[in-house]
Amino acid sequence: MASIRFITINKNPFSMRFAHLADVHIGSWRDPALRDMSMEALKRAVHIILEKKPDFVLIAGDLFNTSMPAIDHLKQAVMLLKRIKKQGISTYAVPGSHDYSPGGRTILDVLEEAELLVNVMKGEVIGNKLRLKFTVDAKTGAKITGIRGKRGSLERKDFDMLDTETLEKEPGFKIFMFHTAIDELKPEEMEKMESMPATEMPRRFDYYAGGHVHIVEKKDEPEHKNLVYPGPVFPANFAELWKLGRGGFYFYEDGKLEFQPLNLKNTFRIEVNAEGKTPEQLNHELESKIQGKEFNNTIVLIKVSGTLKSGKPSDIDFKGIISELYAKSAYFVMRNTSQLTSTEFEAARISSGTAEQIEEELIKEWAGKSKASFAAKEEELIKELLQLLSEEQKEGEKKYEYDARMKKEADRILGI
Repeated sequence: MASIRFITINKNPFSMRFAHLADVHIGSWRDPALRDMSMEALKRAVHIILEKKPDFVLIAGDLFNTSMPAIDHLKQAVMLLKRIKKQGISTYAVPGSHDYSPGGRTILDVLEEAELLVNVMKGEVIGNKLRLKFTVDAKTGAKITGIRGKRGSLERKDFDMLDTETLEKEPGFKIFMFHTAIDELKPEEMEKMESMPATEMPRRFDYYAGGHVHIVEKKDEPEHKNLVYPGPVFPANFAELWKLGRGGFYFYEDGKLEFQPLNLKNTFRIEVNAEGKTPEQLNHELESKIQGKEFNNTIVLIKVSGTLKSGKPSDIDFKGIISELYAKSAYFVMRNTSQLTSTEFEAARISSGTAEQIEEELIKEWAGKSKASFAAKEEELIKELLQLLSEEQKEGEKKYEYDARMKKEADRILGI
């Protein structure tokens, strides 16, 4: 059973209790066996929240996996948010890179109109400065603001424009919500992910509620105490299941942080090094790792890496091993052979990270190799073009108008 971690953070004279969630990604898994896991995790989180009765809840981006979620997912999310509201608990959020579309649409606007949550990114651009306003929690007086996430880390433009001085002068207990990667908290395996230093956020807030980076981490910097990532409520891919095993969220109470794990399924990891071995040897090794075990209600993860001495990866009897695992009551079986190859066959290198991380890696790998006149700033141009190409046709906009607008915007980005 996962242990609960308690972290003492810097004291303050304000007494309050709140839950900090992020990266729910409702609708992220496509496989039928895991499709409802993120929703089940959110239900479990709401149950715990209602038991603990905090003053408010923070959702730091990516409540949904898309800006226009399926009706059944939206309906269930509405029911859960209504349960929270009925207990007199407010919910504050910022859109994430998934639930905020390039066209500026987010389903959070609908939820806010229904008074189920408050999107705290509110303000206006004055001159060349983004001046944010605080949302004040009526129960505690906590002052909350933040910046939404965008695909391709394009929220950096908002941070570049941010009027931090006005925010820093505001007295009281202040919370800054964000959905972006921070240099100081980014793990080594995410080194290619676009990020920014903590110093680009306003200083001397009491709590920085982060999302986007699926890690469970808390760090203090000299003028940015309590930089916190709660991780996903349920892992969104193989790599996260392997590393985290389960999701969770943080619960803050009067200067203490408690990590609350959400244990929906057991996880069992099988790791095999194929270096210098034959497929037959690997079959025996995989078999030995599951012999005499039962896997009831367990997600089994199989990772095989290295270079085979002979034969091909397809010669390994994964089908037989997986069938045996299901016969032993495994809930779901996943395998990762992205780092498996042989002397006869050189496999393509495929990242096992999120779609955004893969996108970042590909952009960084190929940007600048072009001989075009704009090659020097190609990485930025690619991100802007990807964001443009994912933009939807506006309501009432005819197809020829949409095509003309897209061409005009592409020309502007490329400086044509």
